[in-house]
Amino acid sequence: MVAITQLGLRIFQFLMVLLITALVGNVIAEAFAGNASAINYAIFVAVFCWITVLYGLAAAVIESLTMPIVLAAADGLSALFTFIAGVVLAAKLGVHSCGNNSYVTSNSLTNGSNNPTKRCHELQASCAFFWFLFAAFCATAVLSFTGGSSSMRRGGLRKGGPSMSQV
Repeated sequence: MVAITQLGLRIFQFLMVLLITALVGNVIAEAFAGNASAINYAIFVAVFCWITVLYGLAAAVIESLTMPIVLAAADGLSALFTFIAGVVLAAKLGVHSCGNNSYVTSNSLTNGSNNPTKRCHELQASCAFFWFLFAAFCATAVLSFTGGSSSMRRGGLRKGGPSMSQV
């Protein structure tokens, strides 16, 4: 049986990772002078989250693929990595308006493109999506660690063995 909560969270994670990959990938593609390490880390986190989300979606639909320890560890690591990415992007971007020309040309993350204002908007959006993704990974990690999905409850000792009449 498909765990509806897990499946819903995984679909939400899929959408967030898709948006983050598109935004950060576009930032990297339009750079003319290389990228800061924070941007490279953000794309690493996006790729790691893709692996986790795709495995989680497959495990939510096909329970025979589920390895609860692997899923719980992947969710925990993804939550940690997305938290770090959100903090790093927020700290490096600061809370400034992308319309402020002196800010976008002096910031190490936003400067490096022919259109620094667009780059600033993309990085701010990806930072927000990282925080949404962090919340979703925290929820799936809690479900994985507490056995909230149906796949975590199967396994262990058999509840009903054969009766004496079947032996």
